[in-house]
Amino acid sequence: MTTNMSEAARKWGLWIHALFYVLSNVAQVVVWAVYDSAHHFWPIWSIVFWGIGLGFHAWSVYSPARSSTAS
Repeated sequence: MTTNMSEAARKWGLWIHALFYVLSNVAQVVVWAVYDSAHHFWPIWSIVFWGIGLGFHAWSVYSPARSSTAS
């Protein structure tokens, strides 16, 4: 994200990311439950790794701003 984006725009982007994360992973779990529930729970890979990315996105939105000058 660029530094000139408003805080509201960055938070909105995070909410959109989280919405797609939830919808996509729920859809994958439903597909798994309907067609392959007797086997390995394969949606876990998407849930974990996309969740890590979502966590970094949240961290970038809510972390304190860093100074652009080096000390």
